[in-house]
Amino acid sequence: MNASSGTHAGAQAAPEAARRAPSSGWLTFAGIIILMIGCSNVISGLAALFKDDYYTVSEGRLLVFDFTAWGWIWLALGVVQAAVGVGAVRGSEWARMTGTALAVVVAVCQLAFLAAFPLWSLLVIGLCVLVIYALVSPPRGATGA
Repeated sequence: MNASSGTHAGAQAAPEAARRAPSSGWLTFAGIIILMIGCSNVISGLAALFKDDYYTVSEGRLLVFDFTAWGWIWLALGVVQAAVGVGAVRGSEWARMTGTALAVVVAVCQLAFLAAFPLWSLLVIGLCVLVIYALVSPPRGATGA
């Protein structure tokens, strides 16, 4: 092995390392939290669809819609969130943008459920804020750690 071949191998390793996407623990965190909230939303949606008295509030309506409508909303949001959570861990740009938008939508929708589940709603709103930060802070092209 001569000096020129050692230099050549070292020069080739540097661009290969530079081409690797940076990893981010924040994306892993965001993906897992989105996936967990999405699964919870699917369960909440199914509960609202199959058991009308699951959500107990005095008036029988939450903000705008009835329980069946909220069941379908939570079910649809949950399924999309589960897919976005997997995409966020993989570092997909579409998942980062969609996840940020979904986190805002879910946080606003949780305001409607403050009467039924105040602690859970506040917890999910707080997690949505963390998810938004976790999705926007890593560099472009980063993947989950």
